[in-house]
Amino acid sequence: MAQINQRKLDHINIVSEDRAIDRKQCYFDRIHLTHRALPELNLSQVDPSVRFLNKTLSFPLLISSMTGGADAELITINRNLAIAAEAEGVALAVGSQRVFLSDEAARASFELRKQAPTAVLLGNLGAVQLNYNVGFADCEAAVKVLDADGLYLHLNPLQEAVQPEGDTDFSGLRDKIAGIVQILKKPVIIKEVGAGISAEDVEHLLAAGIRHVDVAGTGGTSWSMVESQRSENPALGELFADWGIPTPLALQMMKPYRHEVELIASGGIRNGIDIAKSIILGASLCGIARPFLEPARESAEAVRVVIRRIKREFTTAMFLLGAGSINDLKGREELILNEYWH
Repeated sequence: MAQINQRKLDHINIVSEDRAIDRKQCYFDRIHLTHRALPELNLSQVDPSVRFLNKTLSFPLLISSMTGGADAELITINRNLAIAAEAEGVALAVGSQRVFLSDEAARASFELRKQAPTAVLLGNLGAVQLNYNVGFADCEAAVKVLDADGLYLHLNPLQEAVQPEGDTDFSGLRDKIAGIVQILKKPVIIKEVGAGISAEDVEHLLAAGIRHVDVAGTGGTSWSMVESQRSENPALGELFADWGIPTPLALQMMKPYRHEVELIASGGIRNGIDIAKSIILGASLCGIARPFLEPARESAEAVRVVIRRIKREFTTAMFLLGAGSINDLKGREELILNEYWH
């Protein structure tokens, strides 16, 4: 497991140091919304709160999965994120917990309920690991150590294909995911890691019993690029740097399934306006990761500053759209000026 811990440190350092890792495709900028000059609202009374997994969040923000491991810096990052999530009333998903399954020293980076006693916390394991000797007991352990409200099983075929030590047997996963869904006592959420989820994928996931999906589209951090820097063949990861489905298009593809799955949007979301657009496209929650990394290395308060900025941006967007609550915003695609979309 020392190799996994080092890989996590490599990931954090590469994302922090190489600006090209954040693709900054700004796909959401192509969507223009209907400004209300007469919103008939008092800004101070706009309510951005939302319910997710039977808990109330101050606004629909999820601090997306980043890291976890035995290194002191990784422990500090996760604790700062947890303290901030609790204080600001937002959700937090941890990075892959596979490392703690064989390295007891990594446990501390996932024991976060003390720092976040009421926050929505999500565990995280790679779905492909179900083909590599990870089973129900491991999924249960990942939930238990975090006292999690749900478990992410992430799908990352591109990252694994580019990663030097990647696990690339993605065969038969639907049935194995279905098995976990049937016996785990917490909701299982499927997510990509930056290449998007298609309509055909959702059909398979629905058959497996999945009712929560994070589309995690392309546009932000490229894990293909991250792994290219760890590979002796960087050209492959660089070629696939922008491979995948842009997040707003992935959300639009989910429209026929909104009554069957609760959607999370992530991938290239960088501000409160992007969150507003995601909610309009049917998302219940929006995940952001990279903008929190450097603040989390500094302090919980630094993370809180970023959260408060994004919340003010989102609340302002709601006000300017004439939306006094999330219900006035969610799924209301008529707020999009269609001639600017696509």
